[in-house]
Amino acid sequence: MTERTIGDVSIGAIGLGCMNLSHAYGHPPSPEDGVKLLHQAFDLGVRHFDTAALYGFGRNEDLVGPALKSYRRDIFLASKCGMRGIDGKRVIDGRPEALRDTLEDSLRRLQTETIDLYYLHRFDKLNGVPIEESIGAMSRMVEAGKIRAIGLSEISATTFQKANAVHPVAAVQSEYSLWSRNADIGIIDACAEAGAAFVAFSPLARGFLTSVDIEPSQFAEKDIRRGMPRFQDPHFPVNAKLLPEYRQIADDAGCTPAQLALAWALQRAPHIHVIPGTTSVAHLKENLAAGGIALNAKTLARVEKLINQNTVSGARYPAATQAEVDTEEF
Repeated sequence: MTERTIGDVSIGAIGLGCMNLSHAYGHPPSPEDGVKLLHQAFDLGVRHFDTAALYGFGRNEDLVGPALKSYRRDIFLASKCGMRGIDGKRVIDGRPEALRDTLEDSLRRLQTETIDLYYLHRFDKLNGVPIEESIGAMSRMVEAGKIRAIGLSEISATTFQKANAVHPVAAVQSEYSLWSRNADIGIIDACAEAGAAFVAFSPLARGFLTSVDIEPSQFAEKDIRRGMPRFQDPHFPVNAKLLPEYRQIADDAGCTPAQLALAWALQRAPHIHVIPGTTSVAHLKENLAAGGIALNAKTLARVEKLINQNTVSGARYPAATQAEVDTEEF
């Protein structure tokens, strides 16, 4: 697999987002099947595994930690603080004391003494916690040897620069795909200028840019896409009309739709990593094969013209969730 750097670590450009092994999309697999998927990912060459305190309200870290404990020296383990589940509710809290508590809980669940990359899951702007205060607390985690590098998630270029002035930021993670191009406004370039990696989550547009036919009316009750405008009327029917031509472009390029989306993201810049999630070994193998695909200029032009911020209908988040993120918006 092609390798790229995060901080001072060289790691495969395609990692595994672990969230949907515990919640978010459809029906999560059993813990036993989740462990099997994680082991198979390692066997296939994945070394970058991404989780968070929020995912499954701790259940994802409870799954990932024990499953990968015997491989700990050989993997790059990322998790997140600043957003967690409390009394069954999702809570954003960037106060230093909250971040310290979350870290201790994560270390226990992950069964490790150090987390390789620890992200601030959300800049706590709604509660008025300065980014400098949150990053200052995380810098002390680095000094204590409990985390090796600091990351930020769903952040603007301006906030990134403020944070990076307090302590070097190794990576920024944000949603990025053909249908979510907000990171192009500034943060991808800001990362490049600072020597930080950019980690794209949901590079397959939450399953939209694949060969799987999505029917929003069939989503599981707790599927997070139920609340996302792009999967709701009147937007989804508009977006679905893009798929036949998109899949034809992939076929013409000799790859699958998912591989087209991943290869596109990786070719955007050499410091971009992707962390698609899956519960399927077949899809895992398909995704990893995208690392060996080089799209020509004609293919890139066709697909970028077809799917972009002007052709996709609907916001990526509902209004309440959108208010929580700090990313620039078109």
